[in-house]
Amino acid sequence: MKDGGPRFLRGWEEGFPKGPARLLGAAGKGYSGLLGAREWLYARGVLKSRALPVPVVSVGNLTVGGTGKTPAVEVAVQTLTDLGYRPAVVSRGYGRRTGGVQVVADAASIRLDAEEAGDEPFLLARRLPGVPVVVGSKRYDSARLAVQRFGVTAVVLDDAFQHRTLKKDLEIVMARARNPWGNGALLPAGPLREPLAALRRAHLVVATGAQRPEEAAAVVSAVNEWAPGVPVLTAVYALAECWEANRMRPVSLDQLRGSRVLAFAGIATPRAFEETLGAAGVAVRQFLEFADHHWYTPAEIATLDARAGDLQVEGLMTTEKDWVRLRKLPLPRRPLYVLSIRLVLTTGEDLWRAAFERACPKA
Repeated sequence: MKDGGPRFLRGWEEGFPKGPARLLGAAGKGYSGLLGAREWLYARGVLKSRALPVPVVSVGNLTVGGTGKTPAVEVAVQTLTDLGYRPAVVSRGYGRRTGGVQVVADAASIRLDAEEAGDEPFLLARRLPGVPVVVGSKRYDSARLAVQRFGVTAVVLDDAFQHRTLKKDLEIVMARARNPWGNGALLPAGPLREPLAALRRAHLVVATGAQRPEEAAAVVSAVNEWAPGVPVLTAVYALAECWEANRMRPVSLDQLRGSRVLAFAGIATPRAFEETLGAAGVAVRQFLEFADHHWYTPAEIATLDARAGDLQVEGLMTTEKDWVRLRKLPLPRRPLYVLSIRLVLTTGEDLWRAAFERACPKA
C-alpha cells in the first residue's frame, strides 16, 4: 500500500541523503526568495488584504500534512455559534473535480458530492449541518458569496494561514506536538510552507497530540523564539462516534474495545489514527497506510477484505474522511467500522475562548 509518496514524506521528517538534499535545498532557496518578495510587497502596501464586513477566523498551519485543521474548524464554528454568530466555512476544496466558487452546502442541505467538493469540505458539511460551506481558490470571492447569499455573520477559513488576500481577525496555527517542523527545511526540501518567523502573524498556536505544553516542547520553543507572547494550547484527538458501514448502524465504542481489526487510512497523519485506536483499546492486527486524499478502487477494497480474512480479524476499520472516499464502492464482506474524530483542547480552553471574544465580540 506504500509508494514513493510516503518515502518522500519520510525524507521531510528525517532528512534526505546528501545528493537529493542538495538539489531540493537549491529549489527551496528559490521558494524562499518568492516568499520573501511577497512579504516585502505586503509590508509596503503594494499587495493588500481586503476586509469583509464580518469577522474572519483562519485555521491553518506552517507545514504540509495533517495537523488537525479540519477538526479545529469544527471547534471554531461551535465557538462562534456559542457567541451568537451564524458562521460559514470557506475552503479551497483540495482535489475537487469542479472549478470556480462552489456552494457545497447551504443552511438546508448538502448540494455537492465529495468528488465535486473535495473530501474535507464534504466532511465538514456532514459534520456541521445548517452551516454553509463554500469552496474556491479565491478565498475573498468565496467568503463574500457566503456573506451575500446566506447572510452569515462570521467566516471560518480552512487551511488559509498562507492566504493573505483576505484580512483575518483571528489567525490560528495548528502544529503537531511531536516533530512539528520535520527536518526544518522549506518546500520542497522539507515540509515547511513558510519560515518559522511567520508564527509572528498567529494569535493562537495549537499543538495537537499533547496533553500538556511540556509534551509540545518544540512548538513552545519555536513560538517563544519567533512569536513571544502568543499562547500555545494543546489538544488531542478523541473518538466521537462509530458506525458499521455495511448496515449503517451506530456501534458503541465500548463494543469495539478488544476487537481485532485490520485498520487502514489515507490521511496526512495515519499514525495518529493508529495511536487513537490503541488508546481506545482496539486491537489493531495490521495497519495499512494510503496516500493522503487517496480515492479507493473496488480492487483495493477487495484486497483489504482478503487481507482481513488472512488475519482472521473481526472486521476492518477506517476514518470518516476515508469513508467519504470509498462509500460508493462495493463494501467488504466483513464489517467495516467507520470512526469519526473530534479535537479536544487539553489546555488553554480559556485562552481559546478569550481570543474569539476579542476578535469577534458577542453578536
